[in-house]
Amino acid sequence: MGFGFPAAIGAQFARPDKQVWAVVGDGGFQMTMAELATACVNKLPVKVIVLNNHYLGMVRQWQELFFEDRKSGVDLEGNPDFARIAECYEGGKGFTLKRPADVRKVLKRAMEYNDGPCVINAECLKVGNVYPMIPAGRPLEDMLIDTPKQRMEKPTGST
Repeated sequence: MGFGFPAAIGAQFARPDKQVWAVVGDGGFQMTMAELATACVNKLPVKVIVLNNHYLGMVRQWQELFFEDRKSGVDLEGNPDFARIAECYEGGKGFTLKRPADVRKVLKRAMEYNDGPCVINAECLKVGNVYPMIPAGRPLEDMLIDTPKQRMEKPTGST
């Protein structure tokens, strides 16, 4: 968690001739968003899409599926405006995406900006889950490709 943005910075340093994108969650981005300074100082045109669902989404999904929906420490109420944070850095550019109808327009504008990093704050459904996923300790053939219809048992060895 939090590796995507710094990895994209490294990729942009390694391949300055290529367009580099990172797709990150809001929780992970908060762990490393100070690296916007590195990207701006070096005028790296890396693009970051922050999937902002105001949750530690994967942790919330595990709590929902395997722990009777008992949520603990996953609500990120009070998230900052990630687009405005990008704009606070000299050379940074921020965009906010709230409607699916605006995706093409916002992505085009981000692709055209190359004087520094771009952050797209993409507001998402708060409770959308991510599939496929493999429950902890289970074999590949137990992969979940959709929301299970029955109650899931707690993974072996978990608290």
